[in-house]
Amino acid sequence: MRAGKTIKENFYRLVASLPPLRPLFASPQPPPHPAPEPQEPLRLEIVCHCWQYTRLLKYQLSSLVRNPPSRSAVRMTVFYSPEDEATEAAVRYFQALEVPGVEWNPRSLPRERLFRRAIGRNLAALSTSADWIWFTDCDILFGPGSLDALTDAVRDAQDVLVFPRVHQVSPLLPPDHTIFREMEGVPGVLEIEDLEFEPEVRDRAVGGFQVLRGDVARAVGYCNSIPFYQEPVRQWQKSYEDRAFRWLLGTQGEPVEVPSFYRIRHAQKGRKGNVPGTEEGGGDGVEVVRGEGSGQAGTDGR
Repeated sequence: MRAGKTIKENFYRLVASLPPLRPLFASPQPPPHPAPEPQEPLRLEIVCHCWQYTRLLKYQLSSLVRNPPSRSAVRMTVFYSPEDEATEAAVRYFQALEVPGVEWNPRSLPRERLFRRAIGRNLAALSTSADWIWFTDCDILFGPGSLDALTDAVRDAQDVLVFPRVHQVSPLLPPDHTIFREMEGVPGVLEIEDLEFEPEVRDRAVGGFQVLRGDVARAVGYCNSIPFYQEPVRQWQKSYEDRAFRWLLGTQGEPVEVPSFYRIRHAQKGRKGNVPGTEEGGGDGVEVVRGEGSGQAGTDGR
């Protein structure tokens, strides 16, 4: 069985590198349409998955509580499994909070469906009512003004897929780092202080930085036309489907300039059952350039 899946996985990874084959798999996209008028709040849905990553999810949701949007209405969708009791407790805690401009939307899945992010992303894409939908990861934090800046950027976007060209990344943090120790057993809204970040430059929409126009999401889903990427699995999957997703859309994405998005790099992969590993990747050879200055920031934006 595993050999069969490997063959199919390698097949689709190969196919996704061949543009002439795209018409055989890609679904038709709707024509461009005007963005909502500036006086109308833009509807943004943010989608993440969490399996034994509660220590990061709490910081992500806390950053949304501390830095809510003022020019958009955000629907925060968190896919989780009830088998992960710590994550379910965290999701329920935040769901009870009233935050202006934020709607909480927890969605539970059997873990075999949770473990392939394309499944949840596809469900969210096909059912979204948002103007734009952001497929992210729970190690991403929203700094002050970041969601308003993204709102402004997508209003002017020419492409159906956009991504922040630059975001800030932390050093690779060990499991016993202070920010993880301090949040153990803490149910409340958290804040990161005294953590250094430096800029990272991306050249395509990958990993936790894929923002898709809503009408396109409803029409094509997330790898909806490739059944292999909608099959349940028994362990967490690397997101090789990122490449297929861009290939189906016919674009690498449009970079936009938005400040104050942060990513916590972490050495322990909770989603794989607390097995130490390397930093999470997007599934293909994305160009990463560090430089352009450095900063100190987090949910408090410093």
